[in-house]
Amino acid sequence: MIGPGTGVRVYLACGATDMRKGIAGLAALAQDQLRQKPSSGAVFAFRGRKGDRLKLLYWDGQGFCLYYKVLERGRFPWPSAGDGAARLTSAQLAMLWEGIDWRRPDWGAPPARVG
Repeated sequence: MIGPGTGVRVYLACGATDMRKGIAGLAALAQDQLRQKPSSGAVFAFRGRKGDRLKLLYWDGQGFCLYYKVLERGRFPWPSAGDGAARLTSAQLAMLWEGIDWRRPDWGAPPARVG
């Protein structure tokens, strides 16, 4: 994915967002709902009601970038609206973008030690 790279702050707007919103509307949500400055260099993630659409808003220093992805099958994993906002690492953002459940990736547990 073209974008901010590693080490960036990532904020999720929990619950559903109206996917008709563009850059100005999403920047207002970042300011009002997430209590963050939209041009801070952080990535702001928003998911639609059906769960198959994801928008990422990012200020690259020159202007806003808006990334939009629609899954053909499945849903993006997402916290409930009651959680308000969530903070992710750049690695969790990469998993989210690929549709992987960043909350509990299935990498398998290490073998139990007998001793």
